[in-house]
Amino acid sequence: MPPEVSTWINQGAQGLQALIPPGMLPPGMLPGGGQQAAPTPAAPLPDATPRFHGFRILGQTQVIDPDLKEDLGDILGKEKNFDSQHANCLYAEMGLSFSPGPGAPSNDVLISFSCNQVAAKNFAWPHPQTGLKPSTVEDLSVVVQKIWPPGS
Repeated sequence: MPPEVSTWINQGAQGLQALIPPGMLPPGMLPGGGQQAAPTPAAPLPDATPRFHGFRILGQTQVIDPDLKEDLGDILGKEKNFDSQHANCLYAEMGLSFSPGPGAPSNDVLISFSCNQVAAKNFAWPHPQTGLKPSTVEDLSVVVQKIWPPGS
């Protein structure tokens, strides 16, 4: 191809490039200087979402009411409230952290209503089963409604 024709093509390509939004043509489609360096993607921001044992915290509160603390202790502390029926997953909708006393490490429990089970995270679960019985789910639901009243 004669040099004049190459020059015309390059000039036309540069003009065409100005009319077409960036990224519309694949790299190398236009001859000559039609390629632009790809912009360096910005580094992703670190995820600052608060988490509890890897699960996102969507809301939290302290259980101060002694009756609610007692209810939670009764529900989680009785072997009869648990069985072996649960899904093979753990999507914790609720997490609890019990502090036995000042300076003592907490006892953390994850409760997965969707998988129908509980998981002790940093202590030995005291019962042989971790599946939630239907009555246990009902009892926990009542307590949850008291901890986080609807509309709050």
